[in-house]
Amino acid sequence: MANCSELKKMATQEIEEQVPSLVNLYRHLHAHPELSGQEAQTACRVAEELSAAGCKVTTGVGGHGVVGVLENGPGPVLMLRADMDALPIKEETGLPYASHEIAIGSQGQPVPVMHACGHDLHTTILIGAARVLAALRQNWKGSLLLVAQPAEEAIGGARLMLQDGLFSRFPRPKWALALHVDPGLPAGSVAIGPGYVTSACQSLDVIIKGRPGHGASPHLGTDPIVLAAQFVLALQTIVSRRTDPCEAVVIHVGRIEGGNSRNTIAEKVVLELSLRAQGQESLERLVDETSKTLSGLARAAGVGAELEPELRRAAIHTPSVANNPQLCEQLTRVFQDWLGPDSVKNCRPLLGSEDFSRFGEVEPPVPVTLFFLGVTQLDFFAQAKGDASRLPRLHTPTFAPAVDPALEVGLNCFTAASLELLYRPER
Repeated sequence: MANCSELKKMATQEIEEQVPSLVNLYRHLHAHPELSGQEAQTACRVAEELSAAGCKVTTGVGGHGVVGVLENGPGPVLMLRADMDALPIKEETGLPYASHEIAIGSQGQPVPVMHACGHDLHTTILIGAARVLAALRQNWKGSLLLVAQPAEEAIGGARLMLQDGLFSRFPRPKWALALHVDPGLPAGSVAIGPGYVTSACQSLDVIIKGRPGHGASPHLGTDPIVLAAQFVLALQTIVSRRTDPCEAVVIHVGRIEGGNSRNTIAEKVVLELSLRAQGQESLERLVDETSKTLSGLARAAGVGAELEPELRRAAIHTPSVANNPQLCEQLTRVFQDWLGPDSVKNCRPLLGSEDFSRFGEVEPPVPVTLFFLGVTQLDFFAQAKGDASRLPRLHTPTFAPAVDPALEVGLNCFTAASLELLYRPER
């Protein structure tokens, strides 16, 4: 068994040898994205790659989920997770390997598909880690649980995999680790930190009912569009006037639908909301304040009981990812050693959501850590001149991560973490 210095050198060399073929794999995955719940071809390719790396592979876990187990004698189990699904966005990057895929969307209509959230890079790094750690198996003991998760964008894949026996059919992990691209970080760096790093998210459906009539006689009907407009504006005061300014929360109205013609009073208006906060307690307060605001506005408008607005919790709910402090501290030291102290940033909590949190919220709990991978070239930061809105953004048609050096950095982190947690030299 090599010592730490020798092992790091061996791992670095193995990673460098793997990167060219992994870049080709990344480009293939990027060019052939699949929507949440439709990841059949991606899952097939992932299964082939993990099997070729020496893993025992099981497909169809919680949908199109793929689980690879790399066993290497007695010892602890480390879970590495990547997500596979893409988004209904038309790619406009101009890359030679850009996606031209069309799929059937959630409403039954054809939609363009794009990897606009970096899941293709996450998956490539997971496969690379399997290859590298298989080649170094004389230097660690235990098992790797390599999880390629479907339906992260739909916030459901993690729960489905757990319900399908992820932690009972396969070795139960002692720790779980994941990464996510972050265009707010320069390529070549990562960010990591303890505690909440993503938000808890609750989706709400709101139905505001009206009494139809002619637009020329608004006093004879009840107009839900006016009430919906007041509601949208009033929601902003929950954040600006009824929330501690030091508390990070978001209330977002993502969709409004109502009315059939310009000269009639609508029968109803439907709004789709997403509420985000750090921690479940804060999230529940937002839900309660939203409900009170809706009821108060309806009463002020003179809406009777027969037209009382409805507020429903949608199925989409995600807890915050809370990084385990001890695991996070250990990994921070390792990343600094492998990448250099200047390349490891302090993590700023994000208000985006990630269902990776589900893997830690089991009984007994599994310590988890999610870290962030920089994917934006330095010249973009210079051009932006401090204006974050000018930087590349996730979920946009032009998002294109700097694969060089981000892929190699991510693979270094997964490898370094695995060897740190599973490597036990004679001491």
